[in-house]
Amino acid sequence: MGSQYQEATSHFNGHKSNTTQTKPHLFTTMLSASILRTPTTTTTTTTTTTIKSSSALFTSPNPNRFLIGNPNPQSTHTTRTPHRSSIPSYSPCGFISGRSGRIGLSRMAPKASVSASAVAHPLKDADELIGSVETFIFDCDGVIWKGDKLIDGVGETLDLLRSKGKRLVFVTNNSTKSRKQYGKKFESLGLNEEIFASSFAAAAYLKSINFPKDKKVYVIGEEGILKELELAGFQFLGGPEDGEKKIELKPGYMMHHDENVGAVVVGFDRYLNYYKVQYGTLCIRENPGCLFIATNRDAVTHLTDAQEWAGGGSMVGALIGSTQREPLVVGKPSTFMMDYLADKFGILKSQICMVGDRLDTDILFGQNGGCKTLLVLSGVTSLSMLQSPTNSIQPDFYTNKISDFLSLKATTV
Repeated sequence: MGSQYQEATSHFNGHKSNTTQTKPHLFTTMLSASILRTPTTTTTTTTTTTIKSSSALFTSPNPNRFLIGNPNPQSTHTTRTPHRSSIPSYSPCGFISGRSGRIGLSRMAPKASVSASAVAHPLKDADELIGSVETFIFDCDGVIWKGDKLIDGVGETLDLLRSKGKRLVFVTNNSTKSRKQYGKKFESLGLNEEIFASSFAAAAYLKSINFPKDKKVYVIGEEGILKELELAGFQFLGGPEDGEKKIELKPGYMMHHDENVGAVVVGFDRYLNYYKVQYGTLCIRENPGCLFIATNRDAVTHLTDAQEWAGGGSMVGALIGSTQREPLVVGKPSTFMMDYLADKFGILKSQICMVGDRLDTDILFGQNGGCKTLLVLSGVTSLSMLQSPTNSIQPDFYTNKISDFLSLKATTV
């Protein structure tokens, strides 16, 4: 497998790389999809992508390229190449090394029936749950904050868990900010924590597969993705600046795109327009082996604390419709970030409790990773949704909000 991996990563569908590839850890030698279950009585099947040779690398489930437009387009895009002096040093294998040899990625597939899970129980003994794990992984939107407002009791709850020696990790599917930008948001809310966003997961995934540095990434998303790609040393184009671009449709008009784009990353984008959809579509359809990566497929998000807003899944859905391709999902519920965090911190997954407000992302993320799960009802999911006969995703426990740890009077472990 090592020699196959080196051969595959030194080519990108026939494109020879000038850099010498170093034999990676076992963790990066196979890409495998995790099973996704929807919050209804249906679930999805598993698609496994295994690196075998340069010709098979990044092959789409649909071999048809649906070629359209100019076969020899000339791009009018400005590519932003990162300043090398500002890029931190990485190991030859990128971010990932580990013990399992598999990277969990989600690729949505046709629906199949699934039996209902055991019924979730209300959290009654916070002390018992706290004492049974070493690490708590928290979602942020709907769990820690709503919009820019901290949910009541969060600070005191985190202090309680720290006082008991628990490791606290924060993971969000929101890709609009980078890790550094989220750090500033934590500070503004009176917290001092490290957060891992799906914007980082996209860059980390490209690192883990040795995505060629001479290939480009087209971004449908916001500044967070661009900053993480820059830190990882990748060339990119698109993002917010394309939000101002328009297409003037007239007889004979053909839109050109950059043939050197090797991946399209789609995340939450408040500046989404037809130009971006068409540009990303052309790259995925026409550029051989072009990856289609989604940071997440969340249906809704909390931009303010007043209501729910259309989430990143709506942007991803536009590209699914136009390309007839399913994306690789690097955010929750894909196990990619779980595997990364377990390796980074040396955590046993059985010693983790995943806390979130979404059944189809947070709770599945924990379940796919073999962790305990706690659903809070302070965000997207209501008690009626959890207990609906059509819902097959059941956490181990549920409670109203994380500050219930305080009212349930957990004692020192």
